[in-house]
Amino acid sequence: MVPVAGVAAAGLLVGCGTPKVSMGTGTREYVASDYPQVLKRWTRNASLIVVSELDDLLTVTATYQSWDFRWAYVIRYAQDFRLTIEQRRSLLETTLNETRDTHSFYIALYGSNRRWTDLTKPNSAWIVRLIDDQGNETAPMNIEAIPKPGALERTYFPYTTVWRQAFRIKFPRYYGDGRPAIAPDAKWFGLRFAGAEGNEELHWDIDPNANASQAAFGDKAPAPFF
Repeated sequence: MVPVAGVAAAGLLVGCGTPKVSMGTGTREYVASDYPQVLKRWTRNASLIVVSELDDLLTVTATYQSWDFRWAYVIRYAQDFRLTIEQRRSLLETTLNETRDTHSFYIALYGSNRRWTDLTKPNSAWIVRLIDDQGNETAPMNIEAIPKPGALERTYFPYTTVWRQAFRIKFPRYYGDGRPAIAPDAKWFGLRFAGAEGNEELHWDIDPNANASQAAFGDKAPAPFF
């Protein structure tokens, strides 16, 4: 059964009206209560549905773990676990440094056949790629399944449920020849899920007025300071 393209695209409309994102680095002034708003800014959702059968082939919710998102996450986490200033500084520096080499996503998805939606299996019905509007398409360097999402996943990514499979997916920030996986002049980047049953994309539109060139795509950023 071939899914109706119009309905597949309708899943992308969930993101319409969402704010554009800044890929810039630098100090943020978040407090713990800002986390839900920041999570929403960096999260996208899409569904691929067969109209004739009302069959939900694949529904995906994904959060891009950007510099901006990670800063807000650490501030919330540090308050929840009552970390000391030094512990918070160390955690923030570690998590921000991860953005220098990878593009990372937290993903929760479900489909009509659970076995087919396990992205770690060679017989998965879906492959996932990092894409942008300049034609770049990048395969993951690592897909980690989270077999039993716990309190952390369900608290900090509340779209995680018992009905969904959760994954952490990492893509290289640069190709072997040094080119960035997301072009410096990209207007958007996203994830494409494709397979025999159809395909769908989640897009993050980049704010052209933000500092999204040198600092955004890999230049060394200052260490976090408190």
